[in-house]
Amino acid sequence: EVQLVESGGGLVQAGGSLRLSCAASRFTFEGYAIGWFRQAPGKEREGVSCLTNDRNAYYKDSVKGRFTISSDNAKNTVYLQMNSLKPEDTAVYYCAVAGECYGVTSPRWSWGQGSQVTVSS
Repeated sequence: EVQLVESGGGLVQAGGSLRLSCAASRFTFEGYAIGWFRQAPGKEREGVSCLTNDRNAYYKDSVKGRFTISSDNAKNTVYLQMNSLKPEDTAVYYCAVAGECYGVTSPRWSWGQGSQVTVSS
């Protein structure tokens, strides 16, 4: 069973930065797609970024140029570096793994527990 643990969330002022980490246990990220998603209160979960199984990165338009997804195979950890944060980035952020970068509603994703990111204005 895939176990993913996110960390690195917290409270930050607008314009600040956070780096989320997603560590896997009993599983190796290599060869799989890793996605970062977020869900704000009262809103549906949405895709933020996805790293394909051949390590091409895709981003939601609103985070392009501010967020960067990366992976460290040695640490079996995936990161989401978030810069120039805005209040509208406030959400619970989830990492997930699948064979490909499927849409957010695909049942093929295996999910972490989420990490709260709050950006104050």
